Amino acid sequence: MKSVLIAAAVGLVVSILMTPVAIKTFRRQGFGQEIRDDGPESHLSKKGTPTMGGTVIVLATVVGYFVAHLFLVGQAGRGVTSTGLLLLFLLVGLGVVGFLDDYLKIRHRRSLGLNKTAKLVGQTVVGLGFAVLALVEFGGQPPVASTTISFVREIAPLALPAALFLVFALLFISGFSNAVNLTDGLDGLAAGCSAMVFGAYVVISFWQFGHDCAAGVVEGCYTVRDPLDVTLVAAAAMGACLGFLWWNTSPARIFMGDTGSLALGGLMAGIAVVTRTELLLVVLGGLFVAVTLSVAIQIAFFKATRRRVFRMAPLHHHFELAGWAENTVIVRFWLVTGMAVAFGIGAFYADWLSLTGL
Repeated sequence: MKSVLIAAAVGLVVSILMTPVAIKTFRRQGFGQEIRDDGPESHLSKKGTPTMGGTVIVLATVVGYFVAHLFLVGQAGRGVTSTGLLLLFLLVGLGVVGFLDDYLKIRHRRSLGLNKTAKLVGQTVVGLGFAVLALVEFGGQPPVASTTISFVREIAPLALPAALFLVFALLFISGFSNAVNLTDGLDGLAAGCSAMVFGAYVVISFWQFGHDCAAGVVEGCYTVRDPLDVTLVAAAAMGACLGFLWWNTSPARIFMGDTGSLALGGLMAGIAVVTRTELLLVVLGGLFVAVTLSVAIQIAFFKATRRRVFRMAPLHHHFELAGWAENTVIVRFWLVTGMAVAFGIGAFYADWLSLTGL
């Protein structure tokens, strides 16, 4: 448990101390955010706010993970694992894709960076690389991931062939990566919601660690790889998001940009894959799903009828244009995420109770 607290604390401290450094550096380099002309008028004042703050979140998560491992040196079976490294690969890889996107926005002084094809290729290379490696056996150990889709446990009828699972994993990772990206439109919204989802996975993965079938097959145990290492990654990411939120909350002094949003969304999906809780993430990250659906519904309905369902998509802009203050939208969306996280953890725990007969 001490190592988990250290991962979260280091992620928090590194993020909260390094973000002001990033603000000064990016402002000096002219790395300011471009704002959509068709968005809410209140957002125009944010033009020029330093962006690419996601670099700090990624750095703080990586540092938090490895520093926590310094306190596990010499403990049998507690070294750096392939599961932890794979999750960091996903985080950093998608962070690089987002960084390139942010950099092009700044360089060309527009609100759009990488074109759709380039971003899709980048996400595909990283996501598919993660999925393939997750199915490979390392050192005689079972694969990190399972080809059976899960809610809180594997759902036997949803066992997929390896090739089909790779497609599912790619779509799942890309989907959540883009979902967090779409949600990152208001000060502190994505960072606060992400912190709650990662906090949920700290609880879930640590519970799996305490009831790991590797320690003895009993009713309700979990067949997952390296659950403690997953906890360390989730804790470090949670701390990093909270530290960044100190500077990102309204009025934001820095934005995470695609560097942070793509990386965080991908990491959530990666953690769901390795903890065998893919469908549970749809509940925990229900707000991200709703925001994404609002965009899909808006586009589909407009193409079919030339009319709009929402005043503007994504969903948070609809409420802004309906007259809600930005802070009101943010806090209420945080509350929705908190309720979704509570419901998801409750469903996870209820499953364990039903199997153990308690």
